[in-house]
Amino acid sequence: MSQEAIRSVPLFASLPPEEIARLAQSLRPVELKENSILMREGMLDPRYYILLEGEVEIIKAMGQPDERVLAVRQAPSFIGEMSLFSDDGKHTASVRSLTELQLLELGRDDLDGLLRRQPDLAYQMLRTMSKRLDESENLTIRDLRRKNRELMQAYAELEAAQEQIVEKEKLERSLEVAREIQMSILPRSYPLVAGYDFGATMVPMAAVGGDFYDFINLGENTLGIAVGDVTDHGVPAALLMALTVTLLRAESRREASPRDVLLSINRHMLEMDETGMFVTLLYGILDCQSGEFTYARAGHEIPILFDAHGNTVDLERQKGQPVGLFSAPLFDEQQLKIPSGGMLFLYSDGATDACDDHDSRYGLGKLQAALHGYRKEKAKTICESVWQSLVAHRGKALQQDDVTLLAVKAE
Repeated sequence: MSQEAIRSVPLFASLPPEEIARLAQSLRPVELKENSILMREGMLDPRYYILLEGEVEIIKAMGQPDERVLAVRQAPSFIGEMSLFSDDGKHTASVRSLTELQLLELGRDDLDGLLRRQPDLAYQMLRTMSKRLDESENLTIRDLRRKNRELMQAYAELEAAQEQIVEKEKLERSLEVAREIQMSILPRSYPLVAGYDFGATMVPMAAVGGDFYDFINLGENTLGIAVGDVTDHGVPAALLMALTVTLLRAESRREASPRDVLLSINRHMLEMDETGMFVTLLYGILDCQSGEFTYARAGHEIPILFDAHGNTVDLERQKGQPVGLFSAPLFDEQQLKIPSGGMLFLYSDGATDACDDHDSRYGLGKLQAALHGYRKEKAKTICESVWQSLVAHRGKALQQDDVTLLAVKAE
């Protein structure tokens, strides 16, 4: 082994030539591949190494969750000296190669003999160890500071997450209250009119929505019936829904015809609402003696009428524009008669537009088929059954719009 290679190691640089020559004769060359383990922490191994070529890392708790790299050593360097000063002679850390290594192996007896002949070398080793311990301690301090920063950051993120949870809970509670208020705006019960059965279901897409329905007692065997759908969803739609219902109840008792009611609502909305939102609305007056239903349709879905045998009755239609958009909107004004044993069904487009996860719409055909199948049930049951049919069609797909269903059966 080259004496120059041994002398290149700082620890041995001051040794006299005869000691260098002795080491050159006793040291055994060793080669090691990349990512190999040279020493293992806690093992008793009376061998030490002079690193001539390559790079290694010194590791504590290797393979454990708290594994930490204490240092990276490059050639030329002496490796394994810490075990000389441990009580049991075991290695205090593991050593893993980062590159291919060229080493010289030195046995315990050889090192002990060298230290007895050259006691000054022990001081050199102590200085080297002291320096390495300082480096390790500084690394530990830096590591602790880094972990402390990470801990403080995690704590701050946890605090922020907790605040978000609290705010989310407050928002959810606020929306729950808003939903309760919105549902309280809808009729609390169905009209009790001889010869008729009424039912309705409204299911918002979110906690609150923009759909609504209403039954308004107008006296003298007449009943106002309405279904509406505010554009957009959520809280803004719910607020406009509440405004529309309030206007509808006030104007329906003031104006004589459904058309005039819608015109009055439209005028008020244009004066008060600057958001650009609008409402599709169908409002009609049912003569409970004759079964005639006179209505005005403002851009809303066309009613479905069934005769006593469950057949759909074709209805006339004209152009109808939503309220809240135009100063002089066009309304579809029609009159129909609910035949004895027949049914009138009003709904919002959230029903027919319901899609499954393949974007297949529920559609008017499926809605009419479902109504035909449930036509002998009570009006409330019909609405609930149609809703369940919609849910079954939708499958795993999310509800994309508010849904309102209203049935009037002539018994």
